[in-house]
Amino acid sequence: MPELSHIAIILLGIVGFAILSRRLEGSIVTLPMFFAAFGWLIGRAGAELVPMTAEHDIIHTIAEITLVLALFSDASRMRFHELTKTYTIPTRMLLVGMPLTILLGTLLAHWVSPDKSWVLALLVAAILAPTDAALGQTVVTSPSVPSHLRQGINVESGLNDGLALPLVIIAALLAAQQSGVEVEGVPGNLFVFSLMQVTFGPLAGVMTGYYFAKTLDVAIESKLITITFQGLYFLCVAFLAFTLAELIGGNGFIAVFVGGLVFGNTLRHPSSFINEFMESEGQLLTIFTFTIFGAVLVPIGLDHATWKTLVLAIGFLSVVRMLPIYLSLSGLALSDYEKLFLGWFGPRGLASILFALLIVKRFPVPGSEELLACVVLTVTLSIVLHGVTAKPMSEQFSHSQVAG
Repeated sequence: MPELSHIAIILLGIVGFAILSRRLEGSIVTLPMFFAAFGWLIGRAGAELVPMTAEHDIIHTIAEITLVLALFSDASRMRFHELTKTYTIPTRMLLVGMPLTILLGTLLAHWVSPDKSWVLALLVAAILAPTDAALGQTVVTSPSVPSHLRQGINVESGLNDGLALPLVIIAALLAAQQSGVEVEGVPGNLFVFSLMQVTFGPLAGVMTGYYFAKTLDVAIESKLITITFQGLYFLCVAFLAFTLAELIGGNGFIAVFVGGLVFGNTLRHPSSFINEFMESEGQLLTIFTFTIFGAVLVPIGLDHATWKTLVLAIGFLSVVRMLPIYLSLSGLALSDYEKLFLGWFGPRGLASILFALLIVKRFPVPGSEELLACVVLTVTLSIVLHGVTAKPMSEQFSHSQVAG
């Protein structure tokens, strides 16, 4: 366990950020930037936040819990009727831009490391495809940015991690099989296993999300449940979807994402407890994850970083992301700056970190250290570059309006 003095330092860091949160909200300093740097400084000072003897198990457990809650809560807040109103931009980014991003990313990863398999290149691209709007929070909260662009970024980042997940799992399984590594719990017939994962997972999610949303509606109408326990109910349903899927042979994470979509769109009563969770428990988990990221993963990533990981990191944050998004938005009434803006603000964050940790732990593929280093370096650069550029690039819309 971390020493009490280290815990006190972390708590003081959170208190300090909380005190300055309103002032920092309008600055270039984002929450991920602050706590990743904070964690790195603590780690450099010698604080052992995670005991070395249990490092991977603890980080993996934290990663799984955070990923379950992030997938379920993000999906729960997506409303089908709202998507039909402002669906064009995010739909094109998700259905055209994202596959092109994964394709271009696979080509780049294999070009950089031609000695590695195409499946491993695909795995790297799939892990780095999801975006995280939290790394450029100014963009999605700034009134200077047109609402259709803000909504497009929000919807894309809320859905693309769930859409990328099946491909990440299948690519990891194929990479492990190619290298002859046995994955615990995976039968010999990989095709049947993959089919079960992507079939029974969504099925468990639909069943769990629908049934428990209807049950909660009845409980609220009958005045049987308190507001506090609605939040606890929400958390339990997320883990129930995960558990049920794993029990019947499906993928728990896919079940969580689908379950969240069904739960949020089936529940008839106001679901303010979802936003309250994301602003409290979810925020705390994010803080803890980025602190651990800075203290433990950044040093590991930098130790294994090479020119190849640097090229991949820069490539995935620039041309691999921006070109597909620009092409996917062709024909829409958007300016070149708006298309480039949407392409640039595809920051890599929580989902990529958690996917990488998940793969390293559950699917020991060859070159896992280099893969983790690539993800860590990409996220680190993203935290800095997207955090710093969010405010000035958002304000450019105001300048354009004044000039017009």
